Amino acid sequence: MSAAETARHSAVPLVVKLGGSCLDGLAGDWWDDLAALAQDRPLVLVHGWSKPLKRLRPRYSEPSAILRDRYGNQSRWTTPEVIADIKTVSAELAEDVLGRLDRRGVGGERLLGSDGLVGAGEGERWWWREKQLVELENLVGPITSVDPTPLKGLRPGHAHLVTPLARNSAGQEVNTDADRAAAALAGAVGATDLVLVTDVAHLLVDGAPVDRITAAAAAAFRDSGATGGMRKKLRAAGEALDQGVERVVIGSAPVSDLLAARTGTVITRN
Repeated sequence: MSAAETARHSAVPLVVKLGGSCLDGLAGDWWDDLAALAQDRPLVLVHGWSKPLKRLRPRYSEPSAILRDRYGNQSRWTTPEVIADIKTVSAELAEDVLGRLDRRGVGGERLLGSDGLVGAGEGERWWWREKQLVELENLVGPITSVDPTPLKGLRPGHAHLVTPLARNSAGQEVNTDADRAAAALAGAVGATDLVLVTDVAHLLVDGAPVDRITAAAAAAFRDSGATGGMRKKLRAAGEALDQGVERVVIGSAPVSDLLAARTGTVITRN
Protein backbone atom coordinates (compact mmCIF):
# COMPACT_ATOMS: atom_id res chain seq x y z
CA MET A 1 0.00 0.00 0.00
CA SER A 2 1.45 3.39 -1.01
CA ALA A 3 1.77 6.30 1.42
CA ALA A 4 -1.21 8.01 -0.22
CA GLU A 5 -3.33 4.86 0.00
CA THR A 6 -2.34 4.40 3.64
CA ALA A 7 -3.35 7.98 4.43
CA ARG A 8 -6.73 7.54 2.72
CA HIS A 9 -7.32 4.24 4.55
CA SER A 10 -6.50 5.80 7.94
CA ALA A 11 -9.04 8.56 7.34
CA VAL A 12 -11.96 6.21 6.59
CA PRO A 13 -13.94 5.34 9.73
CA LEU A 14 -14.74 1.75 10.65
CA VAL A 15 -18.30 1.34 11.92
CA VAL A 16 -19.02 -1.57 14.27
CA LYS A 17 -22.36 -2.43 15.82
CA LEU A 18 -22.06 -4.23 19.16
CA GLY A 19 -25.05 -6.44 19.80
CA GLY A 20 -26.55 -6.01 23.26
CA SER A 21 -26.99 -9.76 23.58
CA CYS A 22 -23.33 -10.60 22.96
CA LEU A 23 -21.36 -7.93 24.85
CA ASP A 24 -20.93 -10.04 27.99
CA GLY A 25 -19.30 -12.80 25.95
CA LEU A 26 -16.58 -10.72 24.30
CA ALA A 27 -13.27 -11.79 25.85
CA GLY A 28 -10.16 -9.71 26.45
CA ASP A 29 -8.47 -10.74 23.20
CA TRP A 30 -11.55 -9.57 21.28
CA TRP A 31 -11.08 -6.10 22.76
CA ASP A 32 -7.32 -6.24 22.11
CA ASP A 33 -8.11 -6.84 18.45
CA LEU A 34 -10.61 -3.97 18.26
CA ALA A 35 -8.19 -1.57 19.96
CA ALA A 36 -5.45 -2.51 17.50
CA LEU A 37 -7.76 -1.73 14.58
CA ALA A 38 -8.71 1.57 16.17
CA GLN A 39 -5.07 2.66 16.23
CA ASP A 40 -5.10 2.68 12.42
CA ARG A 41 -8.50 4.21 11.60
CA PRO A 42 -11.31 6.15 13.29
CA LEU A 43 -13.77 3.92 15.12
CA VAL A 44 -17.53 4.50 15.37
CA LEU A 45 -19.35 2.04 17.61
CA VAL A 46 -23.11 1.64 17.87
CA HIS A 47 -24.43 -0.48 20.71
CA GLY A 48 -27.56 -2.45 21.41
CA TRP A 49 -29.11 -2.76 24.87
CA SER A 50 -31.53 -5.69 24.79
CA LYS A 51 -29.85 -7.88 27.41
CA PRO A 52 -28.91 -5.07 29.86
CA LEU A 53 -32.45 -3.70 29.65
CA LYS A 54 -33.94 -7.10 30.52
CA ARG A 55 -31.56 -7.38 33.46
CA LEU A 56 -32.67 -3.97 34.74
CA ARG A 57 -36.36 -4.85 34.79
CA PRO A 58 -37.61 -8.42 34.27
CA ARG A 59 -40.84 -7.18 32.68
CA TYR A 60 -38.85 -6.25 29.57
CA SER A 61 -38.47 -9.98 28.94
CA GLU A 62 -42.23 -10.55 28.88
CA PRO A 63 -44.04 -10.98 25.54
CA SER A 64 -46.18 -7.92 26.31
CA ALA A 65 -43.04 -5.74 26.08
CA ILE A 66 -42.88 -6.39 22.32
CA LEU A 67 -45.44 -5.05 19.85
CA ARG A 68 -46.19 -6.26 16.33
CA ASP A 69 -47.51 -3.81 13.75
CA ARG A 70 -50.03 -4.45 10.98
CA TYR A 71 -47.18 -5.35 8.60
CA GLY A 72 -45.74 -8.00 10.93
CA ASN A 73 -42.75 -5.95 12.13
CA GLN A 74 -41.80 -6.22 15.80
CA SER A 75 -40.84 -3.33 18.05
CA ARG A 76 -40.21 -2.78 21.72
CA TRP A 77 -43.15 -0.92 23.27
CA THR A 78 -41.35 2.31 24.12
CA THR A 79 -42.72 4.82 26.62
CA PRO A 80 -40.91 7.75 28.27
CA GLU A 81 -40.03 5.36 31.12
CA VAL A 82 -38.45 2.93 28.66
CA ILE A 83 -36.41 5.78 27.12
CA ALA A 84 -35.17 6.66 30.61
CA ASP A 85 -34.25 3.03 31.29
CA ILE A 86 -32.43 2.79 27.95
CA LYS A 87 -30.38 5.83 28.94
CA THR A 88 -29.59 4.27 32.33
CA VAL A 89 -28.32 0.97 30.96
CA SER A 90 -26.55 2.58 28.02
CA ALA A 91 -24.63 4.94 30.30
CA GLU A 92 -23.36 1.94 32.28
CA LEU A 93 -22.60 0.06 29.07
CA ALA A 94 -20.70 3.05 27.66
CA GLU A 95 -18.57 3.32 30.78
CA ASP A 96 -17.65 -0.36 30.41
CA VAL A 97 -16.93 -0.27 26.65
CA LEU A 98 -14.98 2.98 26.69
CA GLY A 99 -13.09 1.84 29.78
CA ARG A 100 -11.99 -1.36 28.02
CA LEU A 101 -10.73 0.66 25.06
CA ASP A 102 -9.06 3.30 27.22
CA ARG A 103 -7.06 0.63 29.05
CA ARG A 104 -5.81 -0.46 25.62
CA GLY A 105 -4.72 3.02 24.56
CA VAL A 106 -7.82 4.13 22.65
CA GLY A 107 -9.59 7.25 23.88
CA GLY A 108 -13.29 7.66 23.37
CA GLU A 109 -16.54 9.48 23.99
CA ARG A 110 -20.22 8.62 24.08
CA LEU A 111 -22.93 10.37 22.07
CA LEU A 112 -26.70 10.08 22.17
CA GLY A 113 -28.10 9.83 18.66
CA SER A 114 -30.91 12.10 19.84
CA ASP A 115 -28.47 14.95 20.48
CA GLY A 116 -28.51 16.20 16.90
CA LEU A 117 -26.99 13.10 15.31
CA VAL A 118 -29.97 10.97 14.22
CA GLY A 119 -33.37 12.16 13.01
CA ALA A 120 -36.47 9.97 12.87
CA GLY A 121 -39.76 10.01 11.01
CA GLU A 122 -43.25 9.39 12.26
CA GLY A 123 -43.66 5.96 13.80
CA GLU A 124 -46.37 3.39 13.26
CA ARG A 125 -49.45 3.98 15.43
CA TRP A 126 -51.44 0.77 14.89
CA TRP A 127 -50.37 -2.35 16.77
CA TRP A 128 -51.76 -5.78 17.51
CA ARG A 129 -52.93 -6.22 21.11
CA GLU A 130 -54.96 -9.28 22.12
CA LYS A 131 -55.76 -10.10 18.48
CA GLN A 132 -56.99 -6.58 17.72
CA LEU A 133 -55.36 -3.64 15.98
CA VAL A 134 -55.35 -0.73 18.40
CA GLU A 135 -53.87 2.74 18.23
CA LEU A 136 -50.97 3.15 20.62
CA GLU A 137 -48.34 5.81 21.11
CA ASN A 138 -45.05 3.98 20.74
CA LEU A 139 -41.93 6.15 20.92
CA VAL A 140 -40.23 4.44 17.99
CA GLY A 141 -39.47 5.95 14.60
CA PRO A 142 -37.67 5.08 11.37
CA ILE A 143 -34.36 6.84 10.77
CA THR A 144 -34.72 9.58 8.19
CA SER A 145 -31.47 11.53 8.54
CA VAL A 146 -28.00 11.53 10.06
CA ASP A 147 -25.96 14.67 10.65
CA PRO A 148 -22.39 13.52 11.33
CA THR A 149 -21.36 16.96 12.65
CA PRO A 150 -21.52 15.83 16.33
CA LEU A 151 -18.94 13.13 15.52
CA LYS A 152 -16.17 15.65 16.01
CA GLY A 153 -12.55 14.72 15.65
CA LEU A 154 -12.86 11.39 13.85
CA ARG A 155 -9.28 10.13 13.93
CA PRO A 156 -7.22 6.99 14.50
CA GLY A 157 -6.75 6.15 18.16
CA HIS A 158 -10.16 7.51 19.13
CA ALA A 159 -13.62 5.93 19.35
CA HIS A 160 -17.12 7.39 19.30
CA LEU A 161 -19.78 5.22 20.96
CA VAL A 162 -23.30 6.02 19.80
CA THR A 163 -26.47 5.20 21.73
CA PRO A 164 -29.05 4.75 18.94
CA LEU A 165 -31.82 7.02 20.10
CA ALA A 166 -33.18 9.63 17.69
CA ARG A 167 -35.34 12.74 17.69
CA ASN A 168 -38.44 13.09 15.53
CA SER A 169 -39.88 16.21 13.91
CA ALA A 170 -42.05 16.83 16.98
CA GLY A 171 -38.93 16.97 19.14
CA GLN A 172 -39.64 13.67 20.87
CA GLU A 173 -36.82 11.35 21.81
CA VAL A 174 -37.50 7.97 20.21
CA ASN A 175 -36.10 4.46 20.09
CA THR A 176 -34.57 3.20 16.83
CA ASP A 177 -33.21 -0.12 15.62
CA ALA A 178 -29.48 -0.29 16.44
CA ASP A 179 -28.50 -2.27 13.32
CA ARG A 180 -30.25 0.19 11.00
CA ALA A 181 -28.80 3.12 12.96
CA ALA A 182 -25.33 1.67 12.40
CA ALA A 183 -26.09 1.36 8.69
CA ALA A 184 -27.24 4.98 8.48
CA LEU A 185 -24.17 6.19 10.36
CA ALA A 186 -21.85 4.13 8.16
CA GLY A 187 -23.32 5.78 5.09
CA ALA A 188 -23.14 9.25 6.60
CA VAL A 189 -19.45 9.04 7.58
CA GLY A 190 -18.34 7.42 4.31
CA ALA A 191 -17.37 4.08 5.81
CA THR A 192 -16.34 1.31 3.44
CA ASP A 193 -17.05 -1.43 6.00
CA LEU A 194 -19.88 -2.05 8.44
CA VAL A 195 -19.42 -4.89 10.92
CA LEU A 196 -22.45 -6.24 12.78
CA VAL A 197 -21.15 -8.17 15.79
CA THR A 198 -23.75 -10.59 17.09
CA ASP A 199 -24.02 -13.88 18.96
CA VAL A 200 -24.15 -16.08 15.86
CA ALA A 201 -21.13 -17.02 13.78
CA HIS A 202 -22.76 -16.84 10.32
CA LEU A 203 -25.94 -16.16 8.46
CA LEU A 204 -27.66 -19.52 8.08
CA VAL A 205 -29.68 -20.30 4.96
CA ASP A 206 -31.58 -23.59 5.05
CA GLY A 207 -29.50 -24.47 8.11
CA ALA A 208 -26.15 -24.07 6.34
CA PRO A 209 -23.63 -21.30 7.11
CA VAL A 210 -23.11 -18.75 4.33
CA ASP A 211 -19.66 -17.20 3.86
CA ARG A 212 -20.59 -14.67 1.16
CA ILE A 213 -23.86 -13.45 -0.32
CA THR A 214 -25.01 -10.63 -2.59
CA ALA A 215 -27.36 -7.92 -1.42
CA ALA A 216 -30.09 -9.17 -3.75
CA ALA A 217 -29.86 -12.74 -2.46
CA ALA A 218 -29.75 -11.52 1.15
CA ALA A 219 -32.87 -9.40 0.58
CA ALA A 220 -34.69 -12.37 -0.95
CA PHE A 221 -33.82 -14.55 2.05
CA ARG A 222 -34.78 -11.74 4.43
CA ASP A 223 -38.28 -11.65 2.96
CA SER A 224 -38.74 -15.41 2.68
CA GLY A 225 -36.79 -17.21 5.39
CA ALA A 226 -35.07 -14.92 7.89
CA THR A 227 -36.65 -14.34 11.29
CA GLY A 228 -36.21 -12.11 14.33
CA GLY A 229 -32.99 -10.18 14.72
CA MET A 230 -31.39 -11.58 11.57
CA ARG A 231 -34.18 -10.14 9.46
CA LYS A 232 -33.38 -6.68 10.81
CA LYS A 233 -29.65 -7.20 10.25
CA LEU A 234 -30.22 -8.11 6.61
CA ARG A 235 -32.41 -5.04 6.15
CA ALA A 236 -29.69 -2.90 7.72
CA ALA A 237 -27.06 -4.48 5.45
CA GLY A 238 -29.09 -3.59 2.36
CA GLU A 239 -29.55 -0.03 3.55
CA ALA A 240 -25.83 0.37 4.24
CA LEU A 241 -24.88 -0.90 0.77
CA ASP A 242 -27.45 1.41 -0.81
CA GLN A 243 -25.74 4.33 0.95
CA GLY A 244 -22.30 3.56 -0.46
CA VAL A 245 -20.83 1.14 2.08
CA GLU A 246 -18.83 -1.46 0.13
CA ARG A 247 -19.49 -4.47 2.32
CA VAL A 248 -21.27 -5.56 5.48
CA VAL A 249 -19.97 -8.41 7.64
CA ILE A 250 -22.08 -10.30 10.18
CA GLY A 251 -20.52 -12.60 12.78
CA SER A 252 -19.30 -13.21 16.32
CA ALA A 253 -15.51 -13.32 15.86
CA PRO A 254 -12.82 -10.64 16.39
CA VAL A 255 -13.40 -7.77 13.98
CA SER A 256 -10.11 -8.26 12.12
CA ASP A 257 -11.11 -11.86 11.36
CA LEU A 258 -14.50 -10.69 10.09
CA LEU A 259 -12.90 -8.00 7.91
CA ALA A 260 -10.48 -10.55 6.47
CA ALA A 261 -13.44 -12.88 5.70
CA ARG A 262 -11.83 -15.66 7.71
CA THR A 263 -15.22 -16.21 9.33
CA GLY A 264 -18.67 -14.65 9.38
CA THR A 265 -20.85 -13.70 6.44
CA VAL A 266 -19.82 -11.00 3.96
CA ILE A 267 -22.60 -9.16 2.11
CA THR A 268 -21.72 -7.14 -0.99
CA ARG A 269 -23.67 -5.41 -3.77
CA ASN A 270 -22.61 -7.97 -6.41
